[in-house]
Amino acid sequence: MEKIRKPFEGVWNIVRFNWHFYVLSFAVSLFCIFLSNYTNSTFRIYLLIFIVIIFFLSFISLSVSYYVYDLSGLYNLNWVDNSIEIEKSKIININAGFDETSILLKAKFPNSELLVFDFYDPKKHTEISIKRARKAYTLLANTKSVTTTNLPTVNCSADKIFVIFAAHEIRNEQERIEFLKELNRVIKPTGEIFITEHLRDVSNFLAYNIGFLHFYSKKSWLKVFQLAELKLNNEQKITPFISTFKLTKYGVTS
Repeated sequence: MEKIRKPFEGVWNIVRFNWHFYVLSFAVSLFCIFLSNYTNSTFRIYLLIFIVIIFFLSFISLSVSYYVYDLSGLYNLNWVDNSIEIEKSKIININAGFDETSILLKAKFPNSELLVFDFYDPKKHTEISIKRARKAYTLLANTKSVTTTNLPTVNCSADKIFVIFAAHEIRNEQERIEFLKELNRVIKPTGEIFITEHLRDVSNFLAYNIGFLHFYSKKSWLKVFQLAELKLNNEQKITPFISTFKLTKYGVTS
């Protein structure tokens, strides 16, 4: 597949959509440096250690982001089975206001029908980073605005459904279950659902410190999969920091 993403595009997006965090860290560091000039030597050491910690955590976070979004091959989509490239196959890609993957899926599977759904709701998704991303990236033509509990397509019609870094934006657990039930309704008995997410685990804590609380644990995902009557066929660790859960209807073997 032709290379579509630019070098450093992933980590650059992290910085420009979340620049307020880095400005705040820099401002706090400057204040600590200023304050250190008016404190005793012991407290000055503590302030300098605090500054080092701030820069170290920012460096680790950006380094991991560069690895995940620019170096890992995540966006090459080599982890997706090419067997779906058949005439008239239907692929659904669902995002939460920021779509980096539809153009990649279209390039990888040019002969398939691609439906793009966006469940972004400005009343629910108030994060400033999503608003900045929506301004920076135009949604793919023919993207449909949807709700999480009512996808505009018929039962058992999709060969593959992709939800990449979007499902965790559904913060209410019952709504996540209803969303997954909708995916269950839409997917064919022989189809497959791909849910790609960071997890609330040790790896992501080390990478993003308290930011890992925005993600959900594997246990939480397994619970909602089960309640939505979806079977987990495989968990693929594309990197130590992200997982793709491959789901089917119950009664279907991979």
